[in-house]
Amino acid sequence: MNVIEIKNLTKNYGKERGITDVSFNVEQGEIFGFIGPNGAGKSTTIRTLLSLIYPTSGSATVFGKDCVKFASEIKKEIGYVPAEVFYYDNMKVMELLNYSASFYKKDCSKRIKELAQIMNLDLNKRIDELSFGNKKKVGIVQGLLHEPKLIILDEPTSGLDPLMQQKFFNLLKEENKKGATILFSSHILNEVQKLCSRVAIIKEGKIIKIEKISKLKADNYKRFKIETLNNIEKDYFNIKGVNALDIKDEVVSFIFKGDINLIMKKLSEIEISNIWIEEPDLEEIFMHYYEKGE
Repeated sequence: MNVIEIKNLTKNYGKERGITDVSFNVEQGEIFGFIGPNGAGKSTTIRTLLSLIYPTSGSATVFGKDCVKFASEIKKEIGYVPAEVFYYDNMKVMELLNYSASFYKKDCSKRIKELAQIMNLDLNKRIDELSFGNKKKVGIVQGLLHEPKLIILDEPTSGLDPLMQQKFFNLLKEENKKGATILFSSHILNEVQKLCSRVAIIKEGKIIKIEKISKLKADNYKRFKIETLNNIEKDYFNIKGVNALDIKDEVVSFIFKGDINLIMKKLSEIEISNIWIEEPDLEEIFMHYYEKGE
């Protein structure tokens, strides 16, 4: 079953670019990554999904229900953490969270305290006393306090220090184990790599790739680094499948996708003092896709 189904979703902002024909599904129980640089269309897609803005054309459903027609019903089961959080400065954190919990018509007090402890959040402080990172923690607790079936995260880790990010990732994994489906939008690719099973890559408002993380990493991509005994001309590596070629003195590096025998045959013709062949991380693979526009 798909918790999210997005079909040919388009949002025009007049002369400004929005999103065009965006389509992807998120399966029940999945942690799905949505990646692309800032301005690629991630937030526009999410806001349309949440009916904070309305699509120009196309459709989106959550739990099988149309996002526009059943917006208020759907939102009760969604936890949303936006990229930027804004609050009433004169409220205490606990007051704000109790106010948020009142919309869900269930007792969330125990869960609020549990989440605050995990995220090291002081519930007695006033909002205007909080740093940007602590305000982000408030947003995370606010998004998860009602134990939603679907969690939508838009650049959720900005402002969190590395230790707190790890606590947050562990929290998301626990929510996922309990049955929550997660849509994780980020431009920080190693975050997506740690958490997600599948990923959609968006470029300039259009989806350019939907793939399993495992396949992206294992799809015959290899990172080569070679130390040679003599300087090598760039033209020597003018071979189909060689990308991100960099030559500095006697050190050659590139990412290769294709028949490994072809590149090994080519390398056997030059004098090599050392060689490393590794799996590239998602960031390098993504940059290849993004530059090529595949």
